[in-house]
Amino acid sequence: MSTHHTTTGTTNGSGIHALAQARHLLVDLDGTLVRQQEAIDGAARLLAHFHDRYAIVSNNSTHTAQGLSVRLRKLGLRVPPERIVLAGELAVRQLAQQHPQARVLLAASPALQRYARAQGCRLVSTEAEADVVLLALDMHFSHARLSVIANALRRGARLMVTNADATHPGPHGRVVPETGALLAAVVAASGVQPWCVVGKPAPLLFEEGLRRLGANAERTVVVGDNPLTDGEGAARLGLACVLVGESPGAVAPTVAGLLVPPVSEAVEPAPQYRLSESTSKVWRSVRTEVS
Repeated sequence: MSTHHTTTGTTNGSGIHALAQARHLLVDLDGTLVRQQEAIDGAARLLAHFHDRYAIVSNNSTHTAQGLSVRLRKLGLRVPPERIVLAGELAVRQLAQQHPQARVLLAASPALQRYARAQGCRLVSTEAEADVVLLALDMHFSHARLSVIANALRRGARLMVTNADATHPGPHGRVVPETGALLAAVVAASGVQPWCVVGKPAPLLFEEGLRRLGANAERTVVVGDNPLTDGEGAARLGLACVLVGESPGAVAPTVAGLLVPPVSEAVEPAPQYRLSESTSKVWRSVRTEVS
């Protein structure tokens, strides 16, 4: 990171004050509202409190907004798809709209591959065909897949990445490997740095969230758990940010502490995202907008 930014407050009271002044929220997902297959304490109450004045802005590149809305409903969080902004979907749309003729080698979940086809992307499967490699969170990533991607890049394809997070928080203090872990392998094997990284802290997701809400930056607060993505991204656009979890500057262990005084019961701390040393170097050189 070239710059560092602290959150809007360092106490529980200041976090509550920031939310009291907010007209709209841009809320992170993993580590803030959910950990894998469970909702975090206070998530449903926070969303209910802001009702139609929030959008989820997430580096998730596994799901579509439609699929994620169904998943969240099962966890007790009723979020309409139009208020979910995801790095994976946004990367696909940017590519389809700005480079409609590009032949795309896509490493991604089946859901995101179906979405890319629906958006009109020209998907290819061999290294010789690819103009662009789009790297998302591919749960079936393999040595063979790495070989195809690395050689496509060495032949001149450009590398677009949904996000550079090395992990996202799982339950019981565990971490879940993320797209940035795959990116580290791709960069090591190919020697090619990304042409574009779409997800936070780049501004595209935040800007899309503001657009969907019809919100202005002055009355909008970002709620997240990661200073390197949520905090840094908010700072770039002049948005206030309130962090929860164990990260520096966090105002509460979970979002439950943002709406009510903290209770005496022990609350499991939320682990923060981690950028690996290799993937964090991406932000020093990569372009953060598709051109």
